[in-house]
Amino acid sequence: MDRSLPVEELTSGASGRIIPVCRSMLSRRSLFRLFLFFHSLALWLLLFLRRSGGIARSPFLVRNSGASVSSPRKRGGGRWRVRAEEEDARRRRALAEMVDMDGGEGCRWETSVFLGTRKNAVFCRSWVPVSGEMKGILVIIHGLNEHSGRYAHFARQLISCNFGVYAMDWTGHGGSDGLHGYVPSLDNVAADTGIFLEKINSENPNIPCFLFGHSTGGAVVLKAAMRPHIKSMLEGVVLTSPALRVKPAHPIVGAVAPLFSMVAPKFQFKGANKRGIPVSRDPAAMLAKYSDPLVYTGPIRVRTGHEILRISSYLMQNMESVTVPFLVLHGTADRVTDPLASQDLYNVASSSYKDIKLYDGFLHDLLFEPERDEIGTDIIHWMEKKLQHQCL
Repeated sequence: MDRSLPVEELTSGASGRIIPVCRSMLSRRSLFRLFLFFHSLALWLLLFLRRSGGIARSPFLVRNSGASVSSPRKRGGGRWRVRAEEEDARRRRALAEMVDMDGGEGCRWETSVFLGTRKNAVFCRSWVPVSGEMKGILVIIHGLNEHSGRYAHFARQLISCNFGVYAMDWTGHGGSDGLHGYVPSLDNVAADTGIFLEKINSENPNIPCFLFGHSTGGAVVLKAAMRPHIKSMLEGVVLTSPALRVKPAHPIVGAVAPLFSMVAPKFQFKGANKRGIPVSRDPAAMLAKYSDPLVYTGPIRVRTGHEILRISSYLMQNMESVTVPFLVLHGTADRVTDPLASQDLYNVASSSYKDIKLYDGFLHDLLFEPERDEIGTDIIHWMEKKLQHQCL
C-alpha cells in the first residue's frame, strides 16, 4: 500500500471533524509566541473561570459589608446547564426508542438501560434469534458521534446466521446520559463496555461473545480487551476502520490540549467541522447519517478531542501488548482514520490468532458502503471460523 496515502489528521473518528490548527509552516518565533498566547489564555481562564461557591474568585469583585456581591443568574447558571443537558438526554432517549429495530421473522428485540461506571444511564439494544441454537453474540460499540441504532441492518444479517446482537450507546451519544457529543473519558466508555459484557454474560451463560468496534469505538474496544477481566469474557474482537494513529496537525495542539481539556472541556471549536470528507460511497447512506437527529453534527469538544489523542497514543505505544484474537478491516481510501495503522496493528500485535482485510477503494464507514453485506459476511465467516478453531 502506498505510504503517501493522505489521511485527515485529528479526526473525530467517525464524522471527519478535526481540531483546527494552523496548517501553514510556522517559524520557531511564531510557535513560541503562539505557545505564550495559549499559556496566558489558560492562566486567565484558570483565574477567572474556575468557580468557588458558584462565582468566580476575582480581584475585581465588589465587596459590601465584608461579603462579595454575586449575580444570582451566575449562581444558577450551572444548575440551568445541568437541567438543559438532562432534558436533552431525555429527548434523545425518546428518539432512540423510536429507531426501527425490526430484525425480521424469528427475532426478538428490546431496548434497556443499565448503570455505567459513574452511575450514568447507558442506553442499549439487543436482537436475539427466537429459534435455533445461538452460535454466539456480537456486542457492538459504535463510533464517535453516532449511535447503536444505526447498526440495525447489520443486526438483521447476524440474526439470519443465528448470532445474537447487543449494542450500547456511549455516554453523550444516542439514548445515553450526558451532553450530546461530549466524551469526558474514553476510559469510562471502556469500563462501561466491561459492565455491559458482564451483564450479557450473566444473561447468556456459556455463549461465546465477540466485541465489535468502529472507528474510535474500535480504539475503545481494543483498549478494553487489553484488560484481563474483559479479555477473559471474549472469544475475539472485530475492528472496522479503528482510530489508531491519530495525531494533531501541529505539535502545538498536542501541547495545549491537556490544559484546555481541564479548563474548558466542553468548549466547541467552532471552525472544527471538516466539510466534504466522504465516509461512504453510498449517497443515501451519507444522507441518512447526517440527517439523523441522534448523530452529533456539531463542532468537536475540547475534552473529546484530547481523549481521542490520548487513547490513540496509548494504543500506538502498546500494540505489542495486544493478545486478544482479532479481525481488523479497513478501506484503503479511508481519509478519516489511517489504514496503514491497521496494518501496523496486524504486524505488531502479539495475538496468536489475528487477521486483516483491506478493501481497495473503500471509505470509512465500511458497514454503510454499497458492499455492506459483503463486509458483514466477511465478519460472520471470521467469527464462525474462530468458533470452529476453538473446538479443535
